[in-house]
Amino acid sequence: MHSIHARVLTAMAVAAVPLALPAAAWAAPAEPAVAWTPYQATLNPVTANHVTGSGKAMIQLSGNTAKITVTASGLVGGASPHAMHIHVDGAGACPTPSEAKSHNGHSSTNVADAMKDYGMIGTSLTTSGDSTAKSALAVTRFPAGSSVNYSRTIEVSDDVAANLKSGKAVLVVHGIDYNSNGKYDNVLGASELDKTLPAEATDPALCGAFTASQMTSMPNGAADTGDGATQGGSGTDNGMIAGGGAAVLIGVGAGTWALRRRSSVTR
Repeated sequence: MHSIHARVLTAMAVAAVPLALPAAAWAAPAEPAVAWTPYQATLNPVTANHVTGSGKAMIQLSGNTAKITVTASGLVGGASPHAMHIHVDGAGACPTPSEAKSHNGHSSTNVADAMKDYGMIGTSLTTSGDSTAKSALAVTRFPAGSSVNYSRTIEVSDDVAANLKSGKAVLVVHGIDYNSNGKYDNVLGASELDKTLPAEATDPALCGAFTASQMTSMPNGAADTGDGATQGGSGTDNGMIAGGGAAVLIGVGAGTWALRRRSSVTR
């Protein structure tokens, strides 16, 4: 009897051993780390527009979440805003000098001239709020001044994500100073996007196609500022058009930007 009792106790003790193992041995498997795919672009000047600036951009993409960083310099200074977009569904290329056309008697490249190269707007790199094509020229929410140090995490569309993966996504920084007078004026005539705006305010300045990258962070360490950006200048749009007045986006149609001017900004 004592022998049977001893065997029962031994069996119970053996069965209890796993319960005494460290808790870590019984923990649920850890969730796999989020996979981020990096893409980078070198932003070269659209030389036909008398631009000499330069810049770099990086996107880390996971699903539809994109961590975007842009640094640029040599742009129009002061309070001049620079609309920035990821363009898609084009040839995945930037315009060449040979594509320049005559605008108000001057050889330059406007948005329409380069549309076949870089395509339509997929994402607006605004500093806050909406970042879709609807904010294509929400000038109070774009970087301003001669240099840009932008960083933001946003959600992009399936189309933008697909264009990044296929090598067809292009970053374009707009706003030029063709006649080097430090402001946007009518030297190239009116913008083809809205006749109340000077072409200088919307013409492409810097351009670069995104390619898959082995890098995981921006060269020279652009800081992550979260849901926003930092930039040179005052960050306002009061100097966008020579002689006063500002441009505000009020709607976007297929292939067009609808803008209006107003003398004061209430955003």
